[in-house]
Amino acid sequence: MGERMKFVVVGAGGVGKSALTIRFLQDKFVSEYDPTIEDTYRKTLTIDKKSVYLDILDTAGQEEYSSMRDTFYQNGDGFVIVYSLTSKESYEKVEEIIDSILRIKDADKYPMIVVGNKCDLIGKREISRKKVENDYKKNDITVLESSAKKNMNVHTIFEELVRSVRKSIKLQSLEEQRQKKKKSKRCLIM
Repeated sequence: MGERMKFVVVGAGGVGKSALTIRFLQDKFVSEYDPTIEDTYRKTLTIDKKSVYLDILDTAGQEEYSSMRDTFYQNGDGFVIVYSLTSKESYEKVEEIIDSILRIKDADKYPMIVVGNKCDLIGKREISRKKVENDYKKNDITVLESSAKKNMNVHTIFEELVRSVRKSIKLQSLEEQRQKKKKSKRCLIM
């Protein structure tokens, strides 16, 4: 059947998390804003000649649902962190989201992609691409811009996250093998 991965789509309210998710899954654009509490979707696709089964959790961005986020973060294998290029306020929440994920995962790094959505609204941009790249380059976090409306980079987001999770799993496996070798070389004196 192939690999199975759980992705969590997070970000402030109204940034286009559901629009991106639905565009990816059903190739249609939903223009009306209907706040999400929690929606789960599934999709099987082939990336780099390997089949992967995705569980995608589209989460609420509203503050009143923040108590549920820790559970979402615990269960995720990878994260799509979305902000709107037309809202500086939504971008300011990204760092907080990343910190929460890393705290809950008890990790310095974790597979995630920071996505600036609504890149089709050129005249309304409030955050420069350069700023975002500079902010996240140091943490080795992939940064993309997208438009759910124009279907720009939507599939790339999920494909890159699959690759990032695979890379993380491979690195973790190599580290575990290295630790096993280290332990097996120890002498036991009785």
